[in-house]
Amino acid sequence: MMNKSSLIYRSRRFMGGFGVNLFLLIVTAACIFPLLWMFGSSLKTQTTVFSDMSVIPKELHWENYYHAWTEGNFGTYFLNSVIYTISVVIGIVLVSSLAAYAFSRLQFPGRNFFFYMFLAAMMIPLPGAFVPLYVLMEKIGLRNTPHGYVLCLINVGLSLSIFLLKTFFDKMPKDLEDAARIDGCSKLGIWWNVALPLARPALAVIVIFNSLNVWNEYILALILFDEAKYMPLQVGLSTFHGEFVTQYHLLMSGITITIIPIILVYIFMQKHIVKGLTAGAVVG
Repeated sequence: MMNKSSLIYRSRRFMGGFGVNLFLLIVTAACIFPLLWMFGSSLKTQTTVFSDMSVIPKELHWENYYHAWTEGNFGTYFLNSVIYTISVVIGIVLVSSLAAYAFSRLQFPGRNFFFYMFLAAMMIPLPGAFVPLYVLMEKIGLRNTPHGYVLCLINVGLSLSIFLLKTFFDKMPKDLEDAARIDGCSKLGIWWNVALPLARPALAVIVIFNSLNVWNEYILALILFDEAKYMPLQVGLSTFHGEFVTQYHLLMSGITITIIPIILVYIFMQKHIVKGLTAGAVVG
């Protein structure tokens, strides 16, 4: 009798695990197939993009990537996006971590008011901030400059980043700060040597999230910039989308070029998330 019940339990457990794995495989295939179709289409010609239904065509046209890079002026746009992404992410990490640590650990007048103002800013739709940002950049002479664009994007990413880091710092044991003070650390020293290392899981999420936002940003650049030399990479994709004709094979090649860096950033930061969770286990 015990063997029969054990067999039933094992079979139910197997079927439950099989169902979960099957569901995850279907979701994974649904996520990966568009990427495979995009990559396959980037190796086809304009006439075979929709006539050839195979994921990977028999004839591979690798020259599409060369044409996409040269005709779309991707060299300039790619460098601009790399500079913007690195600058904005570094700025957001520094400012948001300092602000979050101050909101979490320091006592000063209006602390809760300013923090709730940052939270309220998260409820404002991003396009709703474009007009104030445009007027502000125009008045201080930073419109049509890379510096103004970077400052605007840092401003856009601060609210959520501060919220995530403050929540993390609130859980940080105060005993660690007391031990650091005994060793002679100042408040900035505690922020740099204690708070930031423990907050690596939250920092990794912030880096990935803001890197993706900055890398894919398009509308704000069109509003702030007048000169094409300052435009980010996404502008290069519009080169292949005309009023009457869209060069789908070059467009797919350009999109493939644009997603490779952000995928590499995600893969790299994913390892840091796992390591950070282990290193910051004392925080939970």
